[in-house]
Amino acid sequence: MTDKITHGFYIEDMEIGLSREVSHTVSEQDVTDFARISGDYNPLHMDEEYAKTTAFGGRIAHGALTASYISAILGNDLPGPGAVFTTLELKFRSPVRIGDTVLAIAKVAEINTRRRRVVLDVRCMVGDTVIAKGKAGVMVDARPTTDS
Repeated sequence: MTDKITHGFYIEDMEIGLSREVSHTVSEQDVTDFARISGDYNPLHMDEEYAKTTAFGGRIAHGALTASYISAILGNDLPGPGAVFTTLELKFRSPVRIGDTVLAIAKVAEINTRRRRVVLDVRCMVGDTVIAKGKAGVMVDARPTTDS
C-alpha cells in the first residue's frame, strides 16, 4: 500500500446500511503464515493425511484467519483507520479450504453517536455459502473540532 490514509470515517459520517466488502483467495502460504504468526499448528490445518481422517475430509483454514478478513474491512475501509475493534461475535457454519475465495462483508447495523460506538453485521461467504456470520463492534473517533 503506497497511499497513506490518515483517517477513515468519523462517527458523524456513519449511516445505517453503509457497507464494505473484501475478497481474498486463501493460499497454502496464508495458512502456513497464519500458523506461524498465531502458533496454531493444529494438524487439521497443516497435515493433509491427518485432516483426511476427520469429518472435514481434508485440510481447512483456521477460523481466525477467516475472521481476519472482517478485521481488514474494519481497519482499512469501514470505519477504517482510527477505529478501534472492540468486539466480535462470530458463528462458523462451514469450513474454508485452501483455494477458496472468501468474500467478507460488513454492514453498519447500529450507531451510538454519544458513545462513539458502531455495531456492524458481518459475514464471510464462499460462493453462495455462508461460512461465518455475526456482529462486530468498533469505537469510532468524532470529527475533530476546529478553532476558528
